[in-house]
Amino acid sequence: MEKFKKIQSTAIPLTIENVDTDQIIPARFLKATDRNGFGDNVFRDWRFNKDNSKNEDFVLNNPKYSGSILVAGDNFGCGSSREHATWALSDYGLKVIVSSFFADIFKGNALNNGLLPIQVSPDFLNALLGEITKQPETKLEVDLEKQIISVVGTSFSSTFDIDAYKKTCMIKGYDDIDYLLSKKNEIEQFENTTK
Repeated sequence: MEKFKKIQSTAIPLTIENVDTDQIIPARFLKATDRNGFGDNVFRDWRFNKDNSKNEDFVLNNPKYSGSILVAGDNFGCGSSREHATWALSDYGLKVIVSSFFADIFKGNALNNGLLPIQVSPDFLNALLGEITKQPETKLEVDLEKQIISVVGTSFSSTFDIDAYKKTCMIKGYDDIDYLLSKKNEIEQFENTTK
């Protein structure tokens, strides 16, 4: 995984609530086992019309909005436990998803794949969505070490929670195996003292 400490980016406002994993990546695209290429079909049924032309009304097709942060409505990532949803979002170029609630399995899958889910209060989320929608050039800063998300150039910010182990893994760019390997010397010392 890539190391993640701090990021500044414009954001994409997805004001839809209860986005499930089948909407993020429809089941018909789950045939591949390689993580690459899923971004082409992220939100496929919303991004494209039935004739495969772009749905110009969908926010990801709006040239005003871009960036590596998706600010989504409440209850993001509900539904089935497919890990492919986080693969698709990451492959599309997203690094952070902000919502007022995440399904637990989606949140775990995101953290395991280097995608940072930031849960904020409903009031903060609504204010953030309003700001980004009105001013697409608004930049957000996410500081993982301090656990703060803020609007650049303002005092508008919020703290967020993250599991300490997952925070360490994201900052160092570790998956679970990398983390264990980083503790190899300590593990060997422990094994030698318990013989």
